Amino acid sequence: MVRVYFILLTLSVSLFACKKAIQTDEPDALVKVNDRILTRNEVESLIPKGTTSADSLLLAESYIKKWVKDELVLKIAQRNLGSDKETIDKLVDAYRRSLLRYRYQEKLIQEKLSDEIQESDVLTYYDTNKEKFVLDKNLIKGLFLKVPADAPNLSEVKTWYKSGNVASLEKIEKYSIQNAAIYEYFFDKWVDFDEIRNNIPNQISNPESFLRTNKTLEVTDSSFCYLLNIRQVLLKGQVEPFEYAEPRIREILINQRKLDFIKEFEEELYNDALDGGDVIFYNKP
Repeated sequence: MVRVYFILLTLSVSLFACKKAIQTDEPDALVKVNDRILTRNEVESLIPKGTTSADSLLLAESYIKKWVKDELVLKIAQRNLGSDKETIDKLVDAYRRSLLRYRYQEKLIQEKLSDEIQESDVLTYYDTNKEKFVLDKNLIKGLFLKVPADAPNLSEVKTWYKSGNVASLEKIEKYSIQNAAIYEYFFDKWVDFDEIRNNIPNQISNPESFLRTNKTLEVTDSSFCYLLNIRQVLLKGQVEPFEYAEPRIREILINQRKLDFIKEFEEELYNDALDGGDVIFYNKP
C-alpha cells in the first residue's frame, strides 16, 4: 500500500507539476472535475496486487485520464441534451427499479426455493414433451484414440479398440497413459459425433450415411493414427435419449418453478396491499 501511495503521489506531482497547487478539504483527493472528486483510494483499489511500480504508474495514469475525460464529456452532455435528459433520467430510474426488483427476487428465490427436482418430474416432462426433444445433431457412444503413428504395439491397439470388451478396454487404458495423445471413453454416455469428427483429419461428406454403415474408423496421417469405435448411434431427427435431455429438462423445470414462485409472490403481495389499504384506486376503470 505504501508503494502504491508513493506511485500515486509521484503521479499527481507529474500530472500537475505545471499547474498551480490548489488546497482542498478532501485529504485523499487526487483530481477534481467540476464538483466530482477522484480519490487516491479509488485508484489504488483498481491496481492489482503484485503489479510492478512501472505498471502501477501506467495503470493509474490511464485510469485517471479516462476518468477526467468521462467527467468532462458527461458535463457537456448534461448541459446540451436539453429535453432528452429528462427521457434519460426516466430510463435510468426505470432500470434502477428493475434492477432492485430483480435482485430482491433472486434473493427470495435463493432463500425460499429449492433447486431440487424429482426424477419422476423430469421423466414425466420428457414423456409428455418428446416432440421438443428431436435431435439436431448425430450422437454416438464408443471410444476414440489418437496415437502417434510411431507408437509401440500399434497393431495390438488396433485389435483392442475394435473388440471393446472389458479386457481390451483395460489394456487400452493402460496403454493410453503413456502413449495416447487423446483417449476418450464414452461407451456410457452420448457424445456429439461432430466433436469427435473434428479431431480426425478425414472429411466425411455424409455423416448420417457413414454412421449407418460403419462401426469403426481408422485414419492415419504422417503424425498420428486415429481410431474410433462406434458402439451406438442416434441420428438427426430422432428423439433425444432421456439421459441426454435430462440436464436441459431440469433447467427448464427450475426456471418454470422460479417463474411460478415470483408470480405467486407478486399476486400475494398485491392482494395483501389491497386488503391493508396500502393501495388506493381513486378512479376505477
